[in-house]
Amino acid sequence: MSLLFGVLALGALLALLQELQLVLGPPQAPVRYLEAGAPTGLTGLFTHPAPRSALIYLYSSTLDKLKRLPEHSAYRTATEALTKQRLSIIEAVKPDGYEAWLERVNEQVAKNPQAFTTYGVGVKHEHGGRQFVTTRVESGVDEREEEWDGEMIEAPELEGVRSSRERAEQAAGLARPLEAEELKNFELEKEPSLTAQQVSDIEAQIGAGLIEEVIQVAEGEHMLVNTMLESKVWEELEEKPTEGQWTYYERGANVGTTQKP
Repeated sequence: MSLLFGVLALGALLALLQELQLVLGPPQAPVRYLEAGAPTGLTGLFTHPAPRSALIYLYSSTLDKLKRLPEHSAYRTATEALTKQRLSIIEAVKPDGYEAWLERVNEQVAKNPQAFTTYGVGVKHEHGGRQFVTTRVESGVDEREEEWDGEMIEAPELEGVRSSRERAEQAAGLARPLEAEELKNFELEKEPSLTAQQVSDIEAQIGAGLIEEVIQVAEGEHMLVNTMLESKVWEELEEKPTEGQWTYYERGANVGTTQKP
């Protein structure tokens, strides 16, 4: 009798588990993230820590600079179209918790305005109607690479009573605002990371290799626009070539027709 009850209980438990599986759905695979700084498989190219924010900043800044080129420029027309297309792909993909993170960062920036004005801990940018904030990243110091900075070793200060002027100068030299100490280690919360699947989807839509390769191309395009603006390549040449100067180098002048097969 007890064996029969045990079998019935086991059957009821299995039926309950099957119902729960139908309600909850099949078990989901764990979410995978790319490790920042890990090798990508390409020599000298490592996994970018924040590819989404980097590309949005580069594309927005490039579009702003392209507006300063003449409207009839073929380079401007082609580059704007490609940059806007890729920017729309990047902005359409958002990591989980992005909106909540954005609210926290805006609140953090609003509470520490002097970090960007008085103490220069961070810098604010605005491109294409979007606001960006960059902060300094201090790299670790290797004591083995530190060298003497040339500072002279002076005699210690004399003890004894000091004048009011000496005390004021000493206080000014030693005192440091408490706020400056607090803002010294000011850091913005990092943007949530994209999943490996999200990065793969972006790479498939752009179709230009790894996302790190796309970032390198965006950086090169950004530098190229700066160079073109500085050189004002759309203006007339200061020294115009004389007539027939390049005739010798024309392909048809020194290269005959190919032989018939």
